[in-house]
Amino acid sequence: MGIFDFEAGCSEKIGTVESVDTANVIIKIDNEDLLSKIQVNHLVVIQSSKVGKHLIGLVNKIMRNSSIEMINEENEPILKVDNIIKATLIGTHLDKYGTKTNVFKRTLESVPEINSECYSLEGERLTDFMKAISQLAIDAKNPLTLGSYALDEKAEAWLDGNKFFQRHAVIVGSTGSGKSWTVAKLLEQIAPLKSCNVIVFDVHGEYAPLKEKGFQHIKIAGPNDKPSNDIIFLPYWLLTYNEMISMMLDRSDNNAPNQAMAFSNAVIEFKRKQLEELDKKEVLANFTIDSPVPYKISDILEDFKNKDIEMVSGSSGREKQGSLHGKLTRFIQRLESKTNDKRLNFLFNATDDVLAYDYAETICKKLMHSNSLQKGKGIKIIDFSEVPSDVLPLMISLVGRIVFSIQQWIPKEKRHPISLFCDEAHLYLPANTGSSIEATGLENFERIAKEGRKYGVGLVVISQRPAEVNRTILSQSNNFIAMRLTNAEDQTVIKRLLPDSLGNFSELLPILDIGEALVVGDASLLPSRIKISEPVQKPDSATVDFWDEWQKPNTEDVISTAIESLRKQSK
Repeated sequence: MGIFDFEAGCSEKIGTVESVDTANVIIKIDNEDLLSKIQVNHLVVIQSSKVGKHLIGLVNKIMRNSSIEMINEENEPILKVDNIIKATLIGTHLDKYGTKTNVFKRTLESVPEINSECYSLEGERLTDFMKAISQLAIDAKNPLTLGSYALDEKAEAWLDGNKFFQRHAVIVGSTGSGKSWTVAKLLEQIAPLKSCNVIVFDVHGEYAPLKEKGFQHIKIAGPNDKPSNDIIFLPYWLLTYNEMISMMLDRSDNNAPNQAMAFSNAVIEFKRKQLEELDKKEVLANFTIDSPVPYKISDILEDFKNKDIEMVSGSSGREKQGSLHGKLTRFIQRLESKTNDKRLNFLFNATDDVLAYDYAETICKKLMHSNSLQKGKGIKIIDFSEVPSDVLPLMISLVGRIVFSIQQWIPKEKRHPISLFCDEAHLYLPANTGSSIEATGLENFERIAKEGRKYGVGLVVISQRPAEVNRTILSQSNNFIAMRLTNAEDQTVIKRLLPDSLGNFSELLPILDIGEALVVGDASLLPSRIKISEPVQKPDSATVDFWDEWQKPNTEDVISTAIESLRKQSK
């Protein structure tokens, strides 16, 4: 017997189908007393012409139409009132499907006939139906939960963990909507998995409190940091030619083409010398300018300074200026400025450890090894808080590109999936690029969004301003967790990404409660409004309580110390 065995009593019948238009139906309400129980975005059940099947509809509009139907014998008009519900068909419930019972499918097995009976979905039947949906994820042995359904808090909301990470995901919500809690809730469920593999780009140190088993905190080196287990550098020699040029070259300079060519030739030459010294014959025969081979930036500077003042013999025996004489001056100034900037210690550190040939392997293993290979620390939270904002897009992109490139070179049968959590994504995955650094960094993530799932690289894009996040990356994501959005532009972006068949479901975005989310996509069999459960480990949202702080009788004078820290570029 199915959960929609209405024959036992028709007290829940609310009306009949009045008209059908593809996936949209209009239901005429027969029992006006039941109208008050029906709300927008609630579910209704519609009888199908096939035995053992029922169609599930999402209510998107409730109307009352009135009209004068006729004149009675006393010459008085008779007012006719019709109570109407508009619903969007979202799937089919089957009492039995193969060997399974109580099954829900997102496909429409049929469309309802005119005068088909309609019922509200509430009480125990609603709980059973929600459990039927969640059971699919549980049966698939990859359940992932966020909380409970807003429609029925007794029913746990389960998602398909495979589909959530295979097909990229987006988590959005205004400040204070509970977005960070949702991320923490996801991470704490991932952490116990024996071979989990996640990288979290933590721009503001928000996820520092997540320190239980399964979590590892890695910091991108600050001005005075040295290599250690918890601190990594992202040396310049890991950058591709295009990435390096985007940071160093001023394209408005008349000598930009000469500078780019000279830099290219110099990098290839010094990488070749390094490989020759290390006797890496096989690598030497096949390396390119983008190969991750260390070289000293000081050698590049010395070479450029010599060429910038170089004099050569002319045809008449008299000396003349070399081909690059005076054309590298501004490039040298920019390069020296960058290498002397203590804030960029993580990039231009010249110690032997960072310039070692095997440092690339050290970084990649720390970033990409799963839980089972890192003593139970498969979630790597990378703190980028001390990376200057002007190079932040390039540095985060560098990590993403390294991960993607390594995955490509691992044999398919040995490839282990990894997910990149891009927190505050609008800062480095912008909708509109304002510099060559942003544009170059964005290219790497666009490629991951388009091709990553083939190589086991998934993206989870997290932002409070989806309107400022790159559209290509958003459009490649098939799962959405949308929390309260108060900005009209942000709402519009998310509404356009959600399926048209959801009707007015997305209209809930500005009125969701704190900790509530609309969950839509491949991982969620049914578009759902979910109450996110409180995570055990709570992130630090870094929200300052202005009013409480202003009421304190005394404050500490810290300005002098801050100014000195600014001068030293070190806290």
